[in-house]
Amino acid sequence: MRILIGVQGTGNGHLSRCHALAAALKNEPSIQADYLISGRAQDKLFDMEAFGDYQWRKGLSFQVRDGKVSIIDTISQNPWLQFWDDVRSLDLSQYDLVVTDFEPVTAWAARRQGVRCIGMGRQYAFFKDLQGVAINPLQRAMLKQFAPCDTTLGMHWEAGGEHVIPPLIHGGISGDMVDSNQILVYLPFEDLHEVHTLLKNFPEYEFHVFHPNAEIKSEGHIHFHPPSRSEFPKRFASSSGVLTNAGFETSSEALSQGKRLLVKPLHGQFEQLANANCLMDRNLATSMPELSVSAIEDWLEESQPIRIDWPDVAPAITQWLASGAQLPVTELSRQLWQQTQFVQAVA
Repeated sequence: MRILIGVQGTGNGHLSRCHALAAALKNEPSIQADYLISGRAQDKLFDMEAFGDYQWRKGLSFQVRDGKVSIIDTISQNPWLQFWDDVRSLDLSQYDLVVTDFEPVTAWAARRQGVRCIGMGRQYAFFKDLQGVAINPLQRAMLKQFAPCDTTLGMHWEAGGEHVIPPLIHGGISGDMVDSNQILVYLPFEDLHEVHTLLKNFPEYEFHVFHPNAEIKSEGHIHFHPPSRSEFPKRFASSSGVLTNAGFETSSEALSQGKRLLVKPLHGQFEQLANANCLMDRNLATSMPELSVSAIEDWLEESQPIRIDWPDVAPAITQWLASGAQLPVTELSRQLWQQTQFVQAVA
């Protein structure tokens, strides 16, 4: 079986999830997997060896200005003509199946050519009703038009619908050497100078800040890092808490490792707002609408870590794909949620 996997490159969460799937697929001889990445400039991608000789397209992405999704920039700066040219020119005749992690070129090419397309990832959880998460009909319609699919394989933190499975988490570095005063900060959509100014107020903590505009340097108790698939999991594992935007993948990794979690949803991004509200409602994390000294102070002093023990989802998806993805998603969902341990506090 030959599969084309479309990866949305705008967020590191999509890439991390697909890294995990790629590692599992390498152990399945019946599947030949090829990859197409879009949504980020090719020279901004890093650690892409897992995807082999991947294809790249410019794709589409939401544009961010001053920590907020800009609809005007999104409409004016996306290369719409190039996108539709890429959709029309992508030949899928050699593929049995397309899997898209909210990547629109492969999704729309599959629709045009009549190739079955499986939508995998967080955004596909919003395609149908999801317990504890509310979005309006217009928002749902926007998601469905961005990267349509035939089979919906959404991801969520709990069993909130028959179309969702647990998070697909990349196996990073873990261990017992956690520093209670170390905090990992991943706020890629916020202004780096503003983040730096904010963290100066807490000299008793060590902050490791990962940001696309950062250079490797330290200023007192604040340490800056550019994105890195080797350094990030090391600092993640040794930190007691994570301060991040409300993306699904980073939040899931924090919960899986028992890190206390503070999220700041990206303005204008209804998925992140829905994520933040869900985390708050379930007492899984703390949320702040704006970067705030008082909110961070309260979180540092009062928050308690939570852990959720999810099963290893990547091998399960691999076996499902190897069998032609014939098992109903409802049954795959039931099997995986049965293996999920209850949420528990970590001492």
